Amino acid sequence: MGRLDGKVAVITGATSGIGLRTAEVFVAEGARVVIAGRRVAEGEALAAKLGANCVFRQTDVTVEDQMQALIALSVEKFGRLDCLFNNAGGPAQTGGIEGLDVARFDAAMATLVRSVMLGMKHAAPHMKTQGSGSIINNGSIAGRLAGFSSSIVYGAAKAAVIHLTKCVAMELGESGVRVNSISPGAIATGIFGKALGLSTEAAEKTPALMREAFKSVQPIPRAGLPDDIAHVAVFLASDESSFVNGHDLVVDGAMTGGRNWSQQQQGYAAMRKGLQGHAE
Repeated sequence: MGRLDGKVAVITGATSGIGLRTAEVFVAEGARVVIAGRRVAEGEALAAKLGANCVFRQTDVTVEDQMQALIALSVEKFGRLDCLFNNAGGPAQTGGIEGLDVARFDAAMATLVRSVMLGMKHAAPHMKTQGSGSIINNGSIAGRLAGFSSSIVYGAAKAAVIHLTKCVAMELGESGVRVNSISPGAIATGIFGKALGLSTEAAEKTPALMREAFKSVQPIPRAGLPDDIAHVAVFLASDESSFVNGHDLVVDGAMTGGRNWSQQQQGYAAMRKGLQGHAE
């Protein structure tokens, strides 16, 4: 028996990384899933792999008509909507405040924030009618603390997602619908390559490099993986989390917990050595 037996979910940004792995895990746990993305070949290939319990629809998450149609498809195809995972996103312009381009700023906000709003807007009526549902929005530790993204725009957008999640949770919770966010830390996906200017194809080849780069940036001595987020999403989509609402669940191996113990001890050792030399 799967943890999501009988559930119907919509997952955006499902053609790679966290979204792709979440779709796989949801289906393995018994859910029927509608997946969305802009890349048709990748989306159709994943749907074919996952079988009759998965349907793909090409979607630009920034366009309201397309998001409304995506949500409606889950109800038309599977009869209901139990979970929406607003996972789609992408990198934003890097650099300081003086060099930001307004058009690129607006485009990033559309992808990272407007898409989340649109998903919740059109999922809410179906879930309220049912009297149940779980909306999961993909935040980031960059939305909780400055300096955890190469882009200040990305950080600001994710902060908006986290707070919007809490605001909508207070509204929809009264109808039995839960709204939570997940804030990943250093998860080895292609988004970092995209943020640094690589093409989508090239960026999708970089997760192995990211696993190596991120293995020591948090106390747990490995990089985060899409599986880590997918399994947290299963928890939030399942009835196991039926009293969890308006919460931002951080999944970062304690990266934002403070200074790593070994680094702290090395700093103290250097300080002691310096003080001893001064005393002599």
